Order: sequence, then structure tokens, then C-alpha cells
Amino acid sequence: MGSSWKRTVSVVLTGLAVAALAAGGASASGTVGTTFPAGFPAITDASLGTPVLGFGAAGPLRRTPVIFLHGNNDTPFATSCNPYGQIHAIAQYLADQGYATSELWGLGYQGDQCDTITTPTNKSAFAHSTLANLLDLDRFVRAVLAYTGARRVDIVGHSLGVTLARTWMRLTGQGHLVRRLVAIDGPNHGITDCSPNPLNYFQQAAFGGFTPDSAICREYGSADSLFLRLLNAGDETPGPTRWLVIRNVGPDFVYTSAQDGFFPPVPAEDSRGRPHDFSSSAQLAGAEEVALTGQGAFDPFLGTSHLGIVNSPATWAATLEFLTR
Repeated sequence: MGSSWKRTVSVVLTGLAVAALAAGGASASGTVGTTFPAGFPAITDASLGTPVLGFGAAGPLRRTPVIFLHGNNDTPFATSCNPYGQIHAIAQYLADQGYATSELWGLGYQGDQCDTITTPTNKSAFAHSTLANLLDLDRFVRAVLAYTGARRVDIVGHSLGVTLARTWMRLTGQGHLVRRLVAIDGPNHGITDCSPNPLNYFQQAAFGGFTPDSAICREYGSADSLFLRLLNAGDETPGPTRWLVIRNVGPDFVYTSAQDGFFPPVPAEDSRGRPHDFSSSAQLAGAEEVALTGQGAFDPFLGTSHLGIVNSPATWAATLEFLTR
């Protein structure tokens, strides 16, 4: 781990100030699809029993292949039940800047989200937890390496996709297979949506049932949960992987007690009802960092910073620069 990359570079930008960064660049090398190529192994979701969603393409490699991991209650592209899937837009941006589609791979590890419409509490249940999806990610990374012939991958994760990747790297001892990791607004030190306070409306079934005893809240409801103590013990950014954190400064409905687009604030408490500030949860000691403001402008549906940041030209440009540096 060289000290040249084990530093934190905090750059506070607004979305409008960096929009120009995403313009120009290489011409598009292809359109990122919504399926896997012929001959790619069929992977069954370990907790859902259905084929995983995702994208990828056949073809030669010039760069390290990139795996994209969406956040909780999302998909790797928009589906009939989920209008987001905007991590797909980052993949397309990289394709527009010269990446081959054979170098861009997405994993959908929570299905198409149609089940959350009829049963919204599934959003916080076991099938959406980190531990439930480790096997899916392990199989997928191995399949991408085998299919492409690459020796390592890069990972770009948003929200739960960040901690899913970190957990897989730590628990399987396969961190050396990840060359670079872009951690976009991940819940590395917990979330503020699990308080038992009656004012925490995320506990309600209609808002996902994020009660203190739900599977997601057992993992992320407090910064000192058993899960997070194990995940964050020792070096949070071990080598040889290089790490970049892209996070929100200001309102973020997952981490701060403040209005974030559609969502009113909830109490700044953990799952035990203790006052706690989760606003720095996305940070990782030893990672380079890009801190952004005004990201709600890029969430076309709810106007939130937490969902907008993954659809932001600033995030896209920082990701490209880091992966190709």
C-alpha cells in the first residue's frame, strides 16, 4: 500500500460546476445492453431462487473489466417495476469514453424489485441483506474472470453495492482480485433509517419496514453492530486494491437528519435509539475522496441526493478518471 494513494483528497463540488467534465472524450464504442452474452454461465440468485439480472458483452479486452453493483432496492438497469437502475448510466458513460462493452459488467443481486411493490417490507428483509448476496457476487466475479480471461476486476458500487463488495473481499480473502474500487455513497458506518423512534417513518411497512430487528438494520442500524465491527476492523482500505470514495455532503436520506428531496428528516438516532451522527458513514479511512453537493438535481423521480449521486456527471467523471489514471 503506497502512501501516494493512501491519502484522502476531499474536493467539494456542485453538480453544475462539473457538468462540463462529462462532455467530450472518446466516441462511443457501443451501447451497454441489459443481458448477458451467449456462453456466459447462468447464475441463480442464492436467496431468491431466480436467475440474476445483469449485463455484459463478448469481445476482447484492452482494460480491466469493471463490475457495477447497484444499491439496496435497485436494479442494474431500469425494469418494469423500478424506474432507476441508474448505475447502468455510469457503464454507458464509460462506453462513451472508450471502454468496450465487453469490459463492462453489471450484477443484479435482488431481482427486478417487483416483489417490493406487493410486499414493501422485502426492502429491509434478509434477501436484500449483505450476507444474503455474498454468494451471488462471488459466483459473478468468478464467472466474469473466467469468461473474459482477465486476472482482476474493477468494481464500481453504489450504496449497499459498496459494502457488499467490501464484505465479499474481506470474508472470502479475494480482495487481491480487485484492482480498483469506486465506493459511491456506501453505508460503511451505518444508516439513520433504523431508529425505534415513532418519528422514523421508515419503520412503517409502506416505507420498507426498517425496524431495528429487520435484516438490513441488524447489519447497518448502528455503527457498532456486529456486522460493521467485523467489516471495519483494522484497515478499511486494504491493498493491493486502490480505493475512491464519492459521497454526498449535506442532505442524504440514508445518513442525515435533513430533508432530502421527497423524504423528510428522521431522528438522528441508531437502531437502539441512541443519538448518532451518520453523516460521515460513506467515508473510508485511507481512501481518496470526492465530496459532492447538490446531487438531488440528478434524481429525476424523488429529487434525492442519495439516488442522484449515482446519476451525476461529477460521479461519472471522477469514476472514469480514477479507473484510467
